[in-house]
Amino acid sequence: MSKPQLNLPRIVLLDLWHHKWLCLLAVTVVLNAVAVVYASHVNRQQVSRWDQLLQQRDKLDIEWRNLLLEEQAQTEHSKITRIATKELGMHRPAPSEEVVVRVP
Repeated sequence: MSKPQLNLPRIVLLDLWHHKWLCLLAVTVVLNAVAVVYASHVNRQQVSRWDQLLQQRDKLDIEWRNLLLEEQAQTEHSKITRIATKELGMHRPAPSEEVVVRVP
């Protein structure tokens, strides 16, 4: 009596064929898990980029406010100079008209 030889790969393939819906479901679950991991990764990247853009916006806002203050200060100085020359008739003295006062 000889023992029949078992062909393990054939048995496994036949078993998989009989349970094809179960195999398809398992593959679908694995693919879904990979998709969830990928979506989470992309979401984290987008949140990180959003935070960077908010920080950049805040920096630009601060710079804009500083520029507005500087412009206001420059405008105020030129306004004073204009009023002094036009309304009060003031002018810068020439170097020969300057007097240096020394404190003993």
